[in-house]
Amino acid sequence: MNRDDVFERLQDLVAETLEVDPSEVTPSSSLDELGADSFAKLELVTAMEDAFDVSLDDEVLESIDSVDDAINAIVEA
Repeated sequence: MNRDDVFERLQDLVAETLEVDPSEVTPSSSLDELGADSFAKLELVTAMEDAFDVSLDDEVLESIDSVDDAINAIVEA
């Protein structure tokens, strides 16, 4: 799966999880700017693991601060 495909799926997932409009979700979007607190980030990571059938270790999870970080984590998983 390439980065564009991951972003398209992730954009909807982030929008749904954080209850924001998908147009607000760009690769450069910070999860904090989108309103994600620590609980929402955990919920988002769980949803990402399920949607993309990947397992992300704790070190990777702690490094996800933006949508682009999440794309990288999924592509590299």
